[in-house]
Amino acid sequence: MHKITEATALENYRLDLVFDDGTRGIADLSHLAGKGVFSAWNDYCVFEKVTVGKFGESVWPGEIDLCPDSLYLQITGKRAEAIFPGLATKPAHA
Repeated sequence: MHKITEATALENYRLDLVFDDGTRGIADLSHLAGKGVFSAWNDYCVFEKVTVGKFGESVWPGEIDLCPDSLYLQITGKRAEAIFPGLATKPAHA
């Protein structure tokens, strides 16, 4: 699991993120804005209050958080199997 070490809010619901392995990139979260718990971001000031949680996740007021792995995959363009090799194994059939 990769952890976020720095998170900075940018315009248009984007985050500039730095991960513990040195990877840096911009994640576009505009597709989440206004939906479900992310409706809190309708007040853009809430989105701008992003911080890094104790588990390396991105966190906002109101107990909103996002998994760092999903953001890492978005930034790097990698598939989940690339960072979680166990997902690539084929199940054994009896």
